Amino acid sequence: MFITTFKSITILMVLTVILTACNPAKDQPNNQAETATKNITYATAKDINDMNPHLYAGSMPAQGIVYESLVENTAEGIKPLLAESWDVSPDGKTYTFHLRKDVKFHDGEPFNAEAVKQNIEAVQRNSEKHAWIKLSTKIKACRVVDEYTVELVLAEPYYPTLAELSMTRPYVFISPKDFKNGETKDGVNGYHGTGPYVLADHQPEQYATFKANPNYWNGTPTIPMITAKVLPAGETTYLALQKGEVNFAFTDDRGADSVDVEAVEQLIASGKYQRVQSESMNTKMIVANTSRQASPVHEQAVREALWYVVDRETISKDIMGGTEAPAYTLFSKNVNDADIPLQERAYDPQKAASLLDSAGWVSTEGTGSRSKNGKPLTMKLDYDSNSSSQKIEAELIQSAAAAIGMKLELTGEESTSIANRRSTGEYDLLFNQTWGLAYDPQSTIAGFTSQNAYLYATQGIPEAPKLYKTIDQIMTTTNEQTRQQLFTDVLTIVHDEAVFIPITNGNITVVAPSDLKGITFKQTQYELPFEQMSFEK
Repeated sequence: MFITTFKSITILMVLTVILTACNPAKDQPNNQAETATKNITYATAKDINDMNPHLYAGSMPAQGIVYESLVENTAEGIKPLLAESWDVSPDGKTYTFHLRKDVKFHDGEPFNAEAVKQNIEAVQRNSEKHAWIKLSTKIKACRVVDEYTVELVLAEPYYPTLAELSMTRPYVFISPKDFKNGETKDGVNGYHGTGPYVLADHQPEQYATFKANPNYWNGTPTIPMITAKVLPAGETTYLALQKGEVNFAFTDDRGADSVDVEAVEQLIASGKYQRVQSESMNTKMIVANTSRQASPVHEQAVREALWYVVDRETISKDIMGGTEAPAYTLFSKNVNDADIPLQERAYDPQKAASLLDSAGWVSTEGTGSRSKNGKPLTMKLDYDSNSSSQKIEAELIQSAAAAIGMKLELTGEESTSIANRRSTGEYDLLFNQTWGLAYDPQSTIAGFTSQNAYLYATQGIPEAPKLYKTIDQIMTTTNEQTRQQLFTDVLTIVHDEAVFIPITNGNITVVAPSDLKGITFKQTQYELPFEQMSFEK
């Protein structure tokens, strides 16, 4: 009965976040027939906002087609992008990049070593904003060697350097002519990158159009125009996709929900659309605040019991419609350095009850709830109020927890409020997700020591000092075998302590016209390589 209810609710979701609603718009920026045959118009729940790549307000999918980095993170490892090649000094402190000589910014300005230096120094002068990315704390200097050679000097070896230089932001490049008074921290005068698409028009909260860059160093993209259409969530998207008013949708950069399978199946059955899914990109999880000593969540036995009452199979099958796989570890096995043996804790309410019994949480007669030394076994679980799936998952977990005497009080809040709770420690339990394939495991693990990320989640465990010391060693060691063992130590500690309770492995899901070819995925959950796509002739 309970599961059937969840399944019914799921059906009613009908693409609530990823496939968003669309009305026949009089402000449509381009001809609908042309859009359906040549261009891509994708639905987005939020505006592209400020596209300054050195700040964080902009839409990452949009920034990803306008700006580029020195190197690219691929399934085969780090590959050249704006840098044709690079050398690393024996001590691991100096990276010398040899730049492409055939690249210009969208405004015609040359891309060269001086432009690289200006951009990196602009990022570094706003270091407080970028403290979340550890590379920003390691860069000592950026030096021009010659017109197309630049040196990046670090204070100490830092193995994720290339991976963090490949991120969507902030170490990407905008024309120096767009700087304000030589800076980017207080805004920019334009959005001219080196990427495959040029921002052509932006009507805030309505749409943004990106035209193919005719001077792109890697060849002009086949799709002439990409339009990001801002639309409210709702069932009318299904009809809009049927009519061709919107012809593309994908998981947004919040990763809040997956596509409703039954609705998408109807689109596919029409013959007009296809569904393409990436491999696992991240892990959806519940983060436990181990430092909250006044709460039961401080106890390892309580956290482990909660782990055992998460029915991942049901969440995967009936809530996520099979689009996300059950997750039993913090990272999926396709993440570098994360394929290690760890105890699998499957759904087992009886085991959860036994753990609570052993830890002294006794059932209060006649109430069905537990307490210990007069303290009730009650915790708060915060979820994103804009995510229908998180709400349903929270209710499912709440019901299973109540059956063994554990009370969860659910609170839905905006994602910004939840992020604030995470950084201030004002939470017991909250929904979150790992950084994603291109960023992990190093970025999520670095967050274990950061107040803006997971410091409160980790600092309450007995082995916290050892954990933090090991993380520091991971980031500075140059020996791959040593680093693998250190990763194993870190992941084993947080797994055994049940700090991060995994739920499912998320991915990118694309719904696109059936004649659109070349749909692939990057190693990041935030971008799509539109420049590689083309319509079948």
